[in-house]
Amino acid sequence: MNNKLIICLALALIAHASVFGQYRNDLQKLTLEEVINMARSQSPYAKRAETTKENKYWQYRVFKSDYVPQLSLNGNLPNYQKSVTAVTQEDGTTAFRKVDQANTDLSLSLSQSIAATGAKLTVNSDIYRFDDFKNDNVQYGGNPVVIGLEQPIFAYNDLKWNRKIEPMRFEESKREFVQQLEVISRNSSRMFFDLLAAQISLKIAQQNVQSNDTIFKIAQGRYQLGKIPENDLLQLELNLMNSRQAVAQSELDYETSLLSLRSYLGNNTKEEFELMIPAFIPEFDLQEAKAMEQAKNNRMEYLAFQRRLLEAQKEVARAKGESGLNMNLFANYGLSNNGGTLSEVYQSPDEQIQARLGFYIPLLDWGRQKSRMKTALANYKLVEYTVAQEEVDFEREVYTKVKQFKMLKKKIEITKKADEISLKRYTISKNRYLIGKISITDLSIALTEKDQAKRDYINSLSDYWQAYYELRELTLYDFKNDVLLYTD
Repeated sequence: MNNKLIICLALALIAHASVFGQYRNDLQKLTLEEVINMARSQSPYAKRAETTKENKYWQYRVFKSDYVPQLSLNGNLPNYQKSVTAVTQEDGTTAFRKVDQANTDLSLSLSQSIAATGAKLTVNSDIYRFDDFKNDNVQYGGNPVVIGLEQPIFAYNDLKWNRKIEPMRFEESKREFVQQLEVISRNSSRMFFDLLAAQISLKIAQQNVQSNDTIFKIAQGRYQLGKIPENDLLQLELNLMNSRQAVAQSELDYETSLLSLRSYLGNNTKEEFELMIPAFIPEFDLQEAKAMEQAKNNRMEYLAFQRRLLEAQKEVARAKGESGLNMNLFANYGLSNNGGTLSEVYQSPDEQIQARLGFYIPLLDWGRQKSRMKTALANYKLVEYTVAQEEVDFEREVYTKVKQFKMLKKKIEITKKADEISLKRYTISKNRYLIGKISITDLSIALTEKDQAKRDYINSLSDYWQAYYELRELTLYDFKNDVLLYTD
């Protein structure tokens, strides 16, 4: 019997080695950091974040263009007409005349908006040519230069408010991009550990099949010698069947997790890889006050709080500016001339001056303007209350995440030690069972605890790293290296 036992133990060792042989040495080994870098650089989610950032950049460029001079050239080359046209005579009658003519015009315009007052300043230069082909006559006319000013008075100034709000919105978009990268890091971390847990579970299940098979074969010999009851033999056979079923389920879970990670990374190849258990846990001092300070300084939400208040104030200003007295001043000064040649237009031109002050006063609107004003004020108060509550909620979230992160770090230490202890205990229990010192129940308990301890350790690692990247997302700060994740 001793010889048989030695042979069986040797077979068990060979089988145990073959389990690890199933994971080929030529598989690409990936660490958590490598998977996260792949996700941040090549995943569809990273590309979408980059495209959104670029879109917000060009929107900001459109806004900036409203505050710089705009130069344009327009005209008609030519506007030809040949027809019979009704012409009213001095005595009121109508005579029909044949017309064969062309009008050509060209205008160069330079405009500049003034954000402080909402005014618009323009400088134009126009030239016209008239060709009468029937009478063989050519005339030129134009305005060598015309300077115009349009100034709203008491009106809502959209340029002034946009100058306050749009830079904040653009700054939000840049910070949002960094936050999205941290979201990608957190999600890829979760999928990494989902696959790692499935990978570990598959290895455990395969090891358990080999171990249970070896123990069952040894137990058959001991049963034939009458050293164990039939109930123990049946229990061992049931354990073997359950472990084989566990392998099938673990293979399915592994394939599902692998496909999910590949899809997230944008990896459409059939290349297989093996994930490595993170051995390094970053050491750094995390204080609630510092985390809160970084969150307030860096997160896009705090900029958004200020922007939303400004937008509500903007609507109040709009409602105020569009009610009551509105005036609009328009004035221009220029030079004008005409002649038979183009050069005559620019020789001794005449002055032209125009000024106009328009106004609008609502006399009876049945409370419409007052209602708009009250609505804008009520909305401003609502935004104030909402933002104040969201600030409190956000601060509570940061504080909670810091406390949770500290707890998770301690949990890793505990689960890692439990994993080492349970593995050692199972090895001792298996050896003691083989020599008949403990029951099959004690061996089964040791096996279950060993497997669960390994899973608890992997789950604690997963929770820790997801919390780590979530903390980076909440603060845009790398506490490990003590640097900002976002720089302007």
